[in-house]
Amino acid sequence: MKSLSWLSLVFAALVIICRVSVDAQKTLSKISVSGNQFVKEDGSKFIFRGLNTSDPERLSALGHWNEAYFDQMKKWGANIVRFPVHPSAWRKLGKQKYMQLLDKGIKWASVREMYVIIDWHSIGNLKNEMFQADNYETTKKETFEFWRAIAMKYKGDNTVAFYELFNEPTVYNGQLGTCSWDEWKVINEEMITIIRANGGSGIPLVAGFNWAYDLVGPATNPINAEGIGYVSHPYPMKREKPWEEKWTQDWGFLKNKYPVILTEIGFCGPEDPGAHIPVISDESYGDAITTYCDKNDISWVVWVFDPEWAPALFRDWKFTPTRQGIYFKKALNDRK
Repeated sequence: MKSLSWLSLVFAALVIICRVSVDAQKTLSKISVSGNQFVKEDGSKFIFRGLNTSDPERLSALGHWNEAYFDQMKKWGANIVRFPVHPSAWRKLGKQKYMQLLDKGIKWASVREMYVIIDWHSIGNLKNEMFQADNYETTKKETFEFWRAIAMKYKGDNTVAFYELFNEPTVYNGQLGTCSWDEWKVINEEMITIIRANGGSGIPLVAGFNWAYDLVGPATNPINAEGIGYVSHPYPMKREKPWEEKWTQDWGFLKNKYPVILTEIGFCGPEDPGAHIPVISDESYGDAITTYCDKNDISWVVWVFDPEWAPALFRDWKFTPTRQGIYFKKALNDRK
């Protein structure tokens, strides 16, 4: 009888743990668009501030796609995490296995009350199917099929708040051919149609050219779809100091009508590992971009929660912060 009682207690404890986990997943409010704001179900505005993971396939191979990794992102102050899915990694694992990684990450984020952006992490000209490097290679068909699969899989999941349709559109100064905003607009509208026809309930995010920096195109010819947001990646060397007025001219002005989220920001010193154009700067950039976003209710996500990809937020798998890591860990926690 004593053994049976002990087993009963263990079973009861497991049931409670499972219920707590499920309840935690249910606490996240559905995010939608109201005017130029992202809002919760009660209509209150919600500002996202968070962290980019590196590719889940990479982290899994290294043994770090786990709860400890998500614990750290929560500890650093994130309320959202962005998963960059490289087309090459998607093909390498195959849809089923990659979806299993996403399932785990979404669950781990949810129980820690962090939302998720799923990002199709390609760089280049999707119209011509020409890309900056091999790991970004994809096709329109593969891209459309990816979003169909994501929409069907995660429809109704409030944790998956955003679908970032294409990471960084660029014609690379003509090296990847040509693509006008009007042409890019049509491709994005096609993706949004596919997502919504397959039940996708997340908010589509649309980026402009110049590696997702320039949002001048939508000023006169916005995406023909309701309930979307726009993306910019305003790294420091995109423009010379002083930045603020130039940011307003290039992308910030769009916040007057639509919600804007900066899904990649960050900096590193010229001496830091992986330092490259356009990310080289210092804390003055951090102060400028976070203050600008505070004043304009703009959400932001820092690149990247990894010790090797640059600009890195930590140095080792003890999560020792880098220079930008020290800055943004404080910035995130100060804004909780």
